[in-house]
Amino acid sequence: MENKNLEEFFRDVDFDVAEPSQGHQERFLEKLKKANIKPVKKFTKVRTLWSPILAVAAGLALIVILAGNFLGININSESADLANISPEMEQTQLFYTSMIQTELAKVQEASTPETKAIVEDALVQMEKLDKDYEALKVDLKKSGQDNRVIFAMISNLQQRIDVLNNVLSRIETIKELKNENNENNII
Repeated sequence: MENKNLEEFFRDVDFDVAEPSQGHQERFLEKLKKANIKPVKKFTKVRTLWSPILAVAAGLALIVILAGNFLGININSESADLANISPEMEQTQLFYTSMIQTELAKVQEASTPETKAIVEDALVQMEKLDKDYEALKVDLKKSGQDNRVIFAMISNLQQRIDVLNNVLSRIETIKELKNENNENNII
């Protein structure tokens, strides 16, 4: 009901009541011509002063980056990792990765038809943790070696080891249950 009243109001009212005065267009065009004749130059002295300084600074930055890449110091490293932070973090990463490889080999050796589902589930979890670790590498590069990201990366490595240890303990439990069942059946 209110919409009909509003529609009638707008239909009845003419809002175009003001017309420009005589010669408005000519005065407007004259102002445009004056504006085009006299271009405004602001900060020309400042711009000419800073141009050579900025050019020298850009050249020096380029030289530093190229020299760093030539000498083996990769300033624009594409892969951020714990090993790139410090020697201690490199040792930590090596410890955890070797431990993960050792535990993963034990899991694969202990895999049997009875434990196949558990092992496959563990491998899926390891893939998820690996994807998370890759995302953390990107975050580390973006954050500039933020301690929270470093802690998250170390926690990720620890979680991998925990997953593998849990799988190994489950496999051992299954083996023990199988042996106990077999022993009971023999008697």
